[in-house]
Amino acid sequence: MSRRLLLLLPLTLLLPLTVSAKDKKKPQLPEYVLRAQSARVIIASDASDPLDQPSLNRDARESVENALTDWGRLKVVYDKLEEPDLLIVIRAGDDRLSRPVIRGGNNDGNIGIGQRNPTPPYGNDPTGTPQDRGPRMGAEMGPTTDTFEVYQGRISDPQGAAPIWRYMAKNCLREPNVTAVEEFRKAIADAENAKQTKKP
Repeated sequence: MSRRLLLLLPLTLLLPLTVSAKDKKKPQLPEYVLRAQSARVIIASDASDPLDQPSLNRDARESVENALTDWGRLKVVYDKLEEPDLLIVIRAGDDRLSRPVIRGGNNDGNIGIGQRNPTPPYGNDPTGTPQDRGPRMGAEMGPTTDTFEVYQGRISDPQGAAPIWRYMAKNCLREPNVTAVEEFRKAIADAENAKQTKKP
């Protein structure tokens, strides 16, 4: 076998793998997402607000809650002791790569799904000592895009695993469109259509 054929052989073997990878279908949403009837929206525990926009994340959360309410499919849960079917975690981005920020104090001391105590489940250090969750001044290079993540509810540690569904885009949590919710609606519709297609 010539040296040229030896060099081309690995490329020939790799080609089908590349094509099949492109042909993979998008992963479908789990069945429990399609059956979900309620959701709670919280701000990511490590999110920060620009100093000149101290309510950026709270405003984004309210926009998402309003969009979910307008959709009507999911009941928005506000009571921290009520267990929703889905947990939606949001984080507002900022166009500026470096900005003075306010850290902490903007997520209302969220109580974890399935927990009945006032200790935030995602804000404790390994020793079990609660972290200081009050607002703090600082500076950072933050994300420039908004983030919308969906986790399974009614379990002890919703964020202990990867999100079920994630959407990231500039201003996707902002009114009037709140495109993150629109994209989530489309993902559910696509999953339901695919489910109907599979039925005999």
